[in-house]
Amino acid sequence: LVSSKHSAGGLGGTCVIRGCVPKKLFIYGSHLPEDVKDAMGYGWQFPRGFAPTVDWPKLLGAKNSEVRRLNGIYRNMLDGANVDVLEGYARIVDPHTVEVNGKRITSKYICVATGGRAIVPQIPGSDLPGVLTSDEALALPKRPDKIVIVGGGYIAVEFACFFHGYGSEVHLVFRAEEPLRGFDEDVRTHLHQLLKAKGIHVHAGHSPESITDAGRNKLLFKTKQGASLTVDNVMFATGRKPNSADLGLEQVGVKVDARSGKILVDEYSKTSVDSIYAIGDVTDRMNLTPVALMEGVAMSKTLFGGVKTRPDHDNVPSAVFSQPPIGSCGLTEADAAVKYGSVDVYISKFKPLKHTMPTGRGDQEQVLMKLLAVSDGFAEAGRVVGVHMVAADAGEMVQGLGIAMKAGATKTHFDGTVGVHPTSAEEWCTMRTKARTTTAADVNSARARL
Repeated sequence: LVSSKHSAGGLGGTCVIRGCVPKKLFIYGSHLPEDVKDAMGYGWQFPRGFAPTVDWPKLLGAKNSEVRRLNGIYRNMLDGANVDVLEGYARIVDPHTVEVNGKRITSKYICVATGGRAIVPQIPGSDLPGVLTSDEALALPKRPDKIVIVGGGYIAVEFACFFHGYGSEVHLVFRAEEPLRGFDEDVRTHLHQLLKAKGIHVHAGHSPESITDAGRNKLLFKTKQGASLTVDNVMFATGRKPNSADLGLEQVGVKVDARSGKILVDEYSKTSVDSIYAIGDVTDRMNLTPVALMEGVAMSKTLFGGVKTRPDHDNVPSAVFSQPPIGSCGLTEADAAVKYGSVDVYISKFKPLKHTMPTGRGDQEQVLMKLLAVSDGFAEAGRVVGVHMVAADAGEMVQGLGIAMKAGATKTHFDGTVGVHPTSAEEWCTMRTKARTTTAADVNSARARL
């Protein structure tokens, strides 16, 4: 069942239509001005005063064409599997029945996979034209000359980077001192420095206060800390909420968290009603598209494969497509120390080989790699329990590292692997010198001082 209640519906959902895929396409294109600048460091010559310009409507049209192509692929896959697709807003009327467009469908099981949606904080002016979420930002008919992006999470960071790449003046506003709450602290501080080196205006420690119409299609954005910016658009990336309202869940006995709206499920994704399951962002466990797929596969095995299968949320590799991107798998330094008692920390920072040539961007592309291994004398000593990096192609790199960690790789395995030279990735095999050891007591003491 595909719904269009909250925003335009379509097969593929948020990821394909207004999330991961179109975002990544925009990101690819936003790198090209930097590629031109890098080329000059390698001897390429361009006409004096040459600067590439983007045809925004052409970019938008190409992106939309690719989204439609993917929609068609999903439709063909479903047709090939003899799946009926109904588009409309569905409600659960009893533990085995769903109603959509006046039609009732009965099934042994019901799976709720309605995802989530972006939310906008209720401040004065947040409903003005030109105020966006990521949904609208991916469909803007005109590139903003100047934009405020509110939020410090991965969506905010990614959009800030690609708008900057296309030539917008970007102001990134977030309440914390560092972006990317929940990520490893070294990653947070390192990316913060690179964002500023690239020329993104970072307003850390600022909270939005109001937005007013400044005339001539401009908005005046103010923070509680005194910043005042006249911009074309204000984009909020301050969180997402599970799409669980008005589905009839509570009426049939499905428990929903009153504060967050997430559907409560057990270790097998079953709700409080035996015949109703829920997967993906609507359960607010680990909100990543491949994780929702993994949860769906596990549910399918449990219900129809004869094997009760729990979704496994440990050592899930993930990427933030900032510029440069972040790759991460496993635990942060603090969480790893608390869980295992003590971890040895290995860190490497360096200028990537590409920028040892005179590109003029070495300070914008500094690499960070960090590996965490359980200390000797503790259970599972030597096991690699966290890898984190900020580097070009980090998303590609971390996929392979995720496989190694899933297989239980140790620091000895990493040290015994021959590196591929010359690459940044070989650094994972050559980090021999321990930067520090962090214990659970260290973390608990630091947290107590906050």
